[in-house]
Amino acid sequence: MLLSGGLDSTTAAAWAKAEGHDLVAVSFDYGQRHKKELTRAKQVAKALGLRSHHVLKVPLGQLGSSALTDKAIAVPRAPRSEKIGQRIPSTYVPARNTVFLSLALAVAEVEGATALVIGANALDYSGYPDCRPEFLQAFETMANLATKAGIEGQGVQVLAPLLRLSKRDIVLLGNRLQAPLGLTWSCYRGGAHPCGTCESCVLRAKGFAEAGVPDPALRPAPKTKRAARAGP
Repeated sequence: MLLSGGLDSTTAAAWAKAEGHDLVAVSFDYGQRHKKELTRAKQVAKALGLRSHHVLKVPLGQLGSSALTDKAIAVPRAPRSEKIGQRIPSTYVPARNTVFLSLALAVAEVEGATALVIGANALDYSGYPDCRPEFLQAFETMANLATKAGIEGQGVQVLAPLLRLSKRDIVLLGNRLQAPLGLTWSCYRGGAHPCGTCESCVLRAKGFAEAGVPDPALRPAPKTKRAARAGP
């Protein structure tokens, strides 16, 4: 299970667990701007009772070229929601899912796993090319040609249960499965609270709003006491 600590991967993990899979989680410290997602991934893995959780270091951040790994590149504000996904944004990390799935494939061979589960989504998403069904199908074909397990007839499937769901439907599925969505983190910027303006925050907010449920990861605004009226 590729577990980022975000809404989609957490919902996908809850789905896989409900389907009866015995899950080994894999997360990646790849030089991203902040480590909050890794903290949340650990919390999610514990809350779901996953069998084990690997955190692998991958030096993608050394390559730069992405707003998620190069602090010299500002994380952009999201355009209007209907414009999201129409172009590949600066938050795209070169070959990220290809690298992550390849390392997860190695873990799968060691663990004797028969599937890789990924929370990729090709509807309400930022237009990343490595979230498309064509890519995932091609990776599955390659995986079964490139591994000892595949050659010996015990290959793997790539399972992407959220691939054709809207963010609304992902939120509803996560709620139905009682996924720990309150532990998840989606914001690209990090910080004490989600920024609310990056593409990931905007897409998440859209999903919860369309589902008609509050986002459990957002703290309610603190209540302010009314100033006492002065006496006559």
